[in-house]
This record gives sequence, structure tokens and C-alpha cells, in this order.
Amino acid sequence: MPEKEVNPWLIAVSVMLATFMEVLDTAIASVALPYIAGSLSASTDEATWVLTSYLVANAVILPASHWFSLRFGRKRFLLSCVVIFTIASFFCGAAPSLAFILIARVVQGAGGGALQPLSQAILLESFPPKKRAAAMSVFAFGVVVAPILGPTLGGWLTDTFSWRYAFYINIPVGALAIYMISRFVHDPPYIRNAKASPFDNLGFGLLAVWTGCLQVVLDKGQEDDWFGAVWIRWAVLAVVVAFVWFIVHSWRKKDPLVNLRTLKDWNFAIGCSLMLLLGLSVYSTITVLPLFYQEVLGYTAFTAGLVVGPRGFGAIAAMPIVGTLGSRIDARFLLTFGFCVFGVTSLIFGSVTPDTSPTTLLWPIIITGFAMSFVFVPITTQAYSTLKNEQIGNASGIFNLVRNIGGSVGISLAQTMLTRRADVHQHDLAAAIARSNYWLQQRLAGLSSYLGHQTSPANAVAASQMQLYQQLGHQSLLWAFVDVFRYIALTCFGCTLLVWMFRKVQSGRKPPIAAH
Repeated sequence: MPEKEVNPWLIAVSVMLATFMEVLDTAIASVALPYIAGSLSASTDEATWVLTSYLVANAVILPASHWFSLRFGRKRFLLSCVVIFTIASFFCGAAPSLAFILIARVVQGAGGGALQPLSQAILLESFPPKKRAAAMSVFAFGVVVAPILGPTLGGWLTDTFSWRYAFYINIPVGALAIYMISRFVHDPPYIRNAKASPFDNLGFGLLAVWTGCLQVVLDKGQEDDWFGAVWIRWAVLAVVVAFVWFIVHSWRKKDPLVNLRTLKDWNFAIGCSLMLLLGLSVYSTITVLPLFYQEVLGYTAFTAGLVVGPRGFGAIAAMPIVGTLGSRIDARFLLTFGFCVFGVTSLIFGSVTPDTSPTTLLWPIIITGFAMSFVFVPITTQAYSTLKNEQIGNASGIFNLVRNIGGSVGISLAQTMLTRRADVHQHDLAAAIARSNYWLQQRLAGLSSYLGHQTSPANAVAASQMQLYQQLGHQSLLWAFVDVFRYIALTCFGCTLLVWMFRKVQSGRKPPIAAH
């Protein structure tokens, strides 16, 4: 133990800085993609690899973070990751070509992959069980609020300065995180005295294959028509084979890279299941709502980010409430409340029309953020409640990987549903209107008469038909958004049933060994 104890809230702020920076960077770069493509003479499709390369590297390192902590010391490893992430952020911002920024993003993703599980493990060990809800409220600030603020901040930096500042902003935050971690964070005895097992080469290789291929398939699937592309079929086969082999290997090996036997703990297994569904719902909503404002209502990316930004205020307002109630009320009641409210607000989003104004959805957006905190914090505290301190590091890697996979699946499903449901609705709407329909003929005649004054009468009919087709596509896309919001609501209501599979945690458990 160090000579003097450190206030756990200083530890919380130290590790939260690193987590907030890493999660923010995932969302902030997505806004700048068109500008990156234009600046580096690349197509938009090529520029999407800026996101994919980061997520692949991130997913590979994330579950393996516990072994590296035992091998090199958690504090030393955490500091190394923050340094790598910060330096790579500079090179991303200074990139002269697409190939250069992709390499820098892979390094950045590798450095950032371990920040979330390490920060969560340190927080959980720094606070006694009764205060873990409050600690997770701080962690939720980085994990929940950062993706919400990311598009708004990214849009402002890109419009006001340059897309390069979306990466440069990490440098001062990283420097502050390095200073605070080096001063306030210390390894607990079981980390300092730990002897890491030999590196699991096979386990790491299988992990890299299935997480990397899965992320690429999810990111590029809709773009290449899913199983219509031969390479996606081969990639999915690689995912299935590597994943099954990884499960069998990690379950049977005495000292695997990722100890899946932690999933034998009932509460942790239920927590991972709920976190997968939460990641799917939250990231779908975060992705789809700004797209609705841009594609249906015609907002700019920055304005859409401003409109959905108040969700962050709701999440921040809920955190002290959840932190206080978490130690007094059964977490299952908090989770049920959070999921029900999230589902109801998703249904409200599912009632949107082309005449929807920003103020109409302001309160539902704020309440959604409020509900997110009531879900994320209790899930985390319940999932880790029955684990020993020595299991938390390994469990944190699995837990955060599950959330990231849920987010990737949610975003991919939302984008696919928007495209395909829009086609379905367009077909249904077009089939419901016959060419001889009185309303259609009247509308065409009125548009043709108006457009005839702007162009020749011969072109007016074709132009009026084009106008009606655009309106048809607009309405079809609107209904596709409605479908997505309603499916998200159904997912949330379904989660309320899974919540009650958690076993009630008895209060007064022995506090964990302090991490300071």
C-alpha cells in the first residue's frame, strides 16, 4: 500500500478523464468523415475505414486488458495506453494521407481499447460496495454522455476550425489524465503481487480474428449488400469458426487470455446480456435520431447535434439521483423504471412527422438521457456485485466488449432497417395509389400547371411526377424511422422482464480491498 491513502473521488476523476476522451473520440470522428475524405482526396466509402480501423483495434485489445494489467502492472499499463492514445491522436490530426491516418487510427484504437475496462475496474475497487452506484455514475458520465456530446462537439470543431482539431482536442485532455493518474492511482496488492500466466497466443489470435471480422462485417455489411457479397460470406464464416474455437479454448484452458468462466456468476451473465441489449438500444437511438433531423427535416449535422444534445443534460441530472438511490433501493426497480421510460420515449419518437419541430421532442430527448443513467449504473453495480476483486479486471474486459458489440450491432441494424424498410414502405405506398386515382391526377394537374410557368409544358408533366416521387420517398423514409424507433421500444420493454432474473444482492457485504 502507498504511504497515504488517496480520496477515491480523485481516482474517479483521473480515470474518468481517460474514459471520456476515448469514448468521445469514437463519436466525434464520425461527424468529420466527409471533411476527412475531401481533405485527403478519398471517397466517403474509403473514409469510413477511419472509423472501422479504430473499432477493430479497440475491440481486439479491450477483453485482453486484464492480462496486460497483471503482466505490466495496471497503473503502468493504463499510463502507457493514455500516452499511446494521445500521441496517436496528434498523428491522426496531422495525417497527410488516408493510409497515414488509418495506421494512426489503428494505433489509437489499440491504445484506447483498454481504457474503459481498466477505468471501470479501478473505480469498482476504489469504492466500498455501498458507494459503487455513485462511482458508476461518474463512469456513466464518460460512457453515456460522451457519445451524445461527440457529434455536437465534432461538428462545431470541424465547422469552426478543421476536422484535424477533432483529434487535437485529445492532447490537453490526455496530458491532464496522465498527470492525475500518475499521481493518484495506485495498484492494489493483488495486482502488485500478481504473476501473469504465459501469454495465450492462440486465444489472442482467435480473439483478433472474430472481433476484427465481426466489426468489419457490421460496418460494411449494408454498404455491400450483406450476404450478396462473397467476401462477407467468408468473413462471417471466419467469425463463426474463430468465435466457437475461442469459446472452447478459453473455457478449457487453465489460464486463458480471457477467462470466460467468470460468466458462471449468474448476476454477471445476466448483466452482460442486458448490457448487450442496452448497447443495441442506446447506440441505435444515438445514431438514428440525428439522422432523422438531417434526412427528414433537412438539418445540418451541427444543428442536428445541437438538437439532440440536451439528452446529455438529462443523463447528467440523473447521475446524482441514481448514485444516491443505488444504495437504498433494489437495483431491479431502478432498472425497470429506466427501461420503461426509455421505451416510452422511443414510442414518442415513433410518432414523428415531417412537421415535427425541435421543441416537440425536446423533453423526450432530455428524459431519454435521464432514463439512460437509471439503466447503465444499476446494470453495472448488479453485474459486479457478486464478483471477487480478483475477478473484476477480467470481468470488466468482457463486460465492455459486450457493450461495444451491442452498440456495433445496433448501429448496423438501424442503418439496414432504415434502408430496407424505406424500400418496403415505398413499394406499399406506390401500390396503394393507382395511376387513375382522382387525388393523384388532381395533384399532377396542379403541379404541371404551376411548373409549366417555370419550364416548357412538355417538361412540366415529367417534373411534376418527379416531385411526387420525391414526396413518396420522403414519406417512406419517415415511416422507416418510425419502425426503427418502435423496435427500440419493444427491445426496452423486453429488457424489463430480463431485469428480474438478477438475484437480489444482500447489503453489508465485505468491502473490497482498496485500490489506492
